[in-house]
Amino acid sequence: MAVQVKTKWRNKGTRTVEDRAGVVAFNIWKIAQETFKHMEKEGFRFGTDKQVTNVLTELIAFLVQIADRLVYGQLSEEDRAKFINAAGQHLAQTMENNQLDLFGPGEYKAAFIAALNERFRDYAECVYTATGPSYHFLRLLGEKVSDAMAVTDNKWVVEHMMEIESPEMLRPLKKVLGEVLGIKTS
Repeated sequence: MAVQVKTKWRNKGTRTVEDRAGVVAFNIWKIAQETFKHMEKEGFRFGTDKQVTNVLTELIAFLVQIADRLVYGQLSEEDRAKFINAAGQHLAQTMENNQLDLFGPGEYKAAFIAALNERFRDYAECVYTATGPSYHFLRLLGEKVSDAMAVTDNKWVVEHMMEIESPEMLRPLKKVLGEVLGIKTS
């Protein structure tokens, strides 16, 4: 999976943490979409649009959590909070716009933010080190994606997420964070 990330602005000038969070959020959305497309090419079945949005939510929650772990200690606590909140808000708006197109009128943003917050609590128990996310971290991602795909009875989703998709998602995320925030990601 080759994701081309966008990290350059057309206009020169100073960027706020929130501006940078918007660029990171845009790329997180793009990485999640490319992961979904790759899974489809690999033969995983997605039964409904609701199932697809649930899987995208899980991928996004994982990526936001990894981004938070990578910026920890490299941004001030105030900037880190601004960054994660702004990224979450950008992603919630993007998810809502897509769900409005798919499902029609409704309030989708609050449910998405609630899902992100729930995953933050789940992932809080997981370890992230200089070598990356722990086995438990990756297993939790695989289990959550498997739960979201349960109605289509896809075998090997957990293993596939742990061994194939997660490393592929982390490469472009680290590149984006490094270039947009100027942090060390390895």
